[in-house]
Amino acid sequence: MTEGITPELKVALRRLKLSRMLDSLPERLTAAKQQKMPIQDFLMLVLGDEVSRRDGLAASMRADRAHLEPDMQFERWDGTAKVTYDQQLLNELMTLRFLDTHHHLAIVGPVGVGKTFVAQALGHVACRRAKSVLALGADEMFKTLKHARLDNSFEAELRKLIAVDLLIVDDFCLDVMDATESRDAHELLRERHRSGSMIITSNRGPDEWLAMFADPVRAQSAIDRFTSNSYDLVIDGESYRKRQKPKLDSQSKKGR
Repeated sequence: MTEGITPELKVALRRLKLSRMLDSLPERLTAAKQQKMPIQDFLMLVLGDEVSRRDGLAASMRADRAHLEPDMQFERWDGTAKVTYDQQLLNELMTLRFLDTHHHLAIVGPVGVGKTFVAQALGHVACRRAKSVLALGADEMFKTLKHARLDNSFEAELRKLIAVDLLIVDDFCLDVMDATESRDAHELLRERHRSGSMIITSNRGPDEWLAMFADPVRAQSAIDRFTSNSYDLVIDGESYRKRQKPKLDSQSKKGR
């Protein structure tokens, strides 16, 4: 038994739902004794560990509910990737001030340059800041809304898209939209205008979106609302995806 951690203390921590503090408590006790730490500093240290753990767990749960890919985080971005973008703008976006002001973001560029990665990485930052996030592909979103009309759940599905602090829509305007999809896109962009932020990734610039709508009038209205309130992050260069290909590590190679 570690000195100072009695069975009674373990029971008390479990009853208070603080049993995970036992993971770091022995080393914290040792450090406190060596440094002759005041009791209030020791308490702040061990409680800070627990706060950080709970914050991390809550962020992970929010990211999971948001359908964010665990590996798509800025800490795991390959800085050697041969892509170009406005680093100053990205640094500003990472502060999430654009969420506070309900601005949008269009991430535009050719196939494979990391548009989805950056969008999802910003989603992870938002989850760590206790923001609600939802990420989905445009095709998936339109199919869900179309099916929702059949069972009278359309309003509920639309509210899910409107209610979150940050909505990430991937591969927008990849294909020409039919009349129903155009109407849904117009409704979504109208409802989120200055009421919640969106990140849209697309292979086409906003100036090309008009031709992808079935209804030019709705298209002009929806696109104007979005572009008048959005930042544009253009990413160009070679495909980033080859850097995400699985590789055999050295140990696996030795075992063959």
